[in-house]
Amino acid sequence: MSETPLDAAAIAAVDPTDQIGDVLSIGDHLRDAMWKAESAGLGRWDSPGGLVVAGMGGSAHGGILARAALADQAGRPLLAARGYELPPWTTDDTTVLCASYSGDTEETLACFEAAGVIGAPRVVVTSGGELARLAREEGVPVIPVAGGLQPRAAVGYLFVAVLEAAAACGVGPSMRTEIDVAAGALDALGREWGPAGAEDGEAKALARALHGTIPVVTGIGPTTAPVAYRWKCQINENAEVPAFASDLPEANHNEIVGWGGAKGVGPFSSVLLEDCDAHPRLVRRAELTSELIAPQAAGIHRVRSRGETGIERVLSLVLLGDLVSVYLAALRGVDPEPVAVIGRLKEQLAVEA
Repeated sequence: MSETPLDAAAIAAVDPTDQIGDVLSIGDHLRDAMWKAESAGLGRWDSPGGLVVAGMGGSAHGGILARAALADQAGRPLLAARGYELPPWTTDDTTVLCASYSGDTEETLACFEAAGVIGAPRVVVTSGGELARLAREEGVPVIPVAGGLQPRAAVGYLFVAVLEAAAACGVGPSMRTEIDVAAGALDALGREWGPAGAEDGEAKALARALHGTIPVVTGIGPTTAPVAYRWKCQINENAEVPAFASDLPEANHNEIVGWGGAKGVGPFSSVLLEDCDAHPRLVRRAELTSELIAPQAAGIHRVRSRGETGIERVLSLVLLGDLVSVYLAALRGVDPEPVAVIGRLKEQLAVEA
């Protein structure tokens, strides 16, 4: 286990654009996002078909996390569309929220156009770009997002935008009070887990334990499975290492067999994200899974959410995972900001279009 310090000076040495500051600002982002959503003047309408959130990469995370936080408070479907097409069942009684931080994501622009063709109510969340231009041209409400962030660091803004759109179209209740309370709780967790916190704090200790291994992050049921995917993406982009996401109970029907050969392939670590609201059988499955894969795993790490409400608990795990990913970057000596290979891919696609 690396003994490299993870204090402010150590992080700053590899993080010139202060990505960790953006991570720790999630409470402020939530508060600012509520004001920005209110300024969009969404109004109220009825969408019996539910809400589809179209987005890619970090811009899509708000939708899957909002669905997890709403849990059984969502009275209608709230689903993600990650690609060039909307779900085939999308009709004019389904609201489509198009989320693209840059406003130039080609898949999301295609979904915006498709939603317009079928006459579905649309909402846009973006910092600008072509999506904002088209939305304003066609009279579609735009929820603005603060500029100057990496899309993955805007998760608080995107999360609030989805919850606001869900409340506006009748998919779920207003969650503003819960969001405001969660923002304060995240401020406190940031002080505990951030660079100024103890070196043996949960986030730093977990990053050190995962350093040099390939994390497999497993969500325990519908509340934490989307968060596991967020962890995987953040570790991929910030620390520039492979990471994988799975969920229980599904992993018990296939992936658990693959762990039998893990040691012969590489150092794989298991991270299980648990929540107090999980079904008792899922908790038991997590216990048994940990025991059965332990001989082949580089480490088993069971992590519990914090907080009272679904929003607090989901976002506590989001904050923890985001910090772990930046700490892993620091341990590897990697700048957590650039994603050059994604830029090269987009450039090549643009040439071929």
